[in-house]
Amino acid sequence: MSTDGACRVEDVAVAMKVRARDLSPLRRGGGGAPAKFVCGYMACDPFFCRSVVSGLPPVISVNIRSDTAGRWMESSLLHLLEEVGSNSVGSAAVLAKLSEALFIEALRKYAAQLPEQCTGWLAAARDPHIGRALVLLHSRMAHPWTIGDLASEVGVSRSAFVDRFSQLLSMPPMTYLTRLRMHFAARALVSSAVSMPTIAAQVGYESEAAFNRAFSRELGMPPARYRSLNRNSREDRRTSLV
Repeated sequence: MSTDGACRVEDVAVAMKVRARDLSPLRRGGGGAPAKFVCGYMACDPFFCRSVVSGLPPVISVNIRSDTAGRWMESSLLHLLEEVGSNSVGSAAVLAKLSEALFIEALRKYAAQLPEQCTGWLAAARDPHIGRALVLLHSRMAHPWTIGDLASEVGVSRSAFVDRFSQLLSMPPMTYLTRLRMHFAARALVSSAVSMPTIAAQVGYESEAAFNRAFSRELGMPPARYRSLNRNSREDRRTSLV
């Protein structure tokens, strides 16, 4: 994160080290107090984060002196420094939640400065109509959505909605919804013992046969086989770690 335009050279130097996975000390300039870098990582579900992370550059530079949100980020980072290694009660929870909030705010700042012609998930989330549609689809996945329902909910015509959604996300709304449902189902199959009919219902399918067909088209195999193969691979990984 840069504090002003004068830091662009340092930003580039840091970006080069990040890309090269170089963890050696970075030295620039002369005297004065040494600069500190706060480093961390975010873990996320690969199914749901791929669309976001794949559209990000290797390094995001955020100006934290430009507005109120930026100043909040700066004060939060300073607080994180105080929490690291403090071993205070609740420190781990504070670090985790504050890191998540900082990451989200950095993404919001990055999305806000994207050029109008940009496409991708972040550009879609920024769009007032398509962003609202994404919230609806993710929060009410099992609802029997139609193009007309979604267009009405976000306040645009059916044709304008489909055109804008497809332009930003490179797929029609119903294709996006199907993939969202199948990826959610895939995670549930591997991470839980929930029955197939229950998972089908959770993603909006009253018929298990229809769910099986949709899952096979998206993932290349029936859900039962997907569960068996991926559970076996997880068990193998656990065994190798013991």
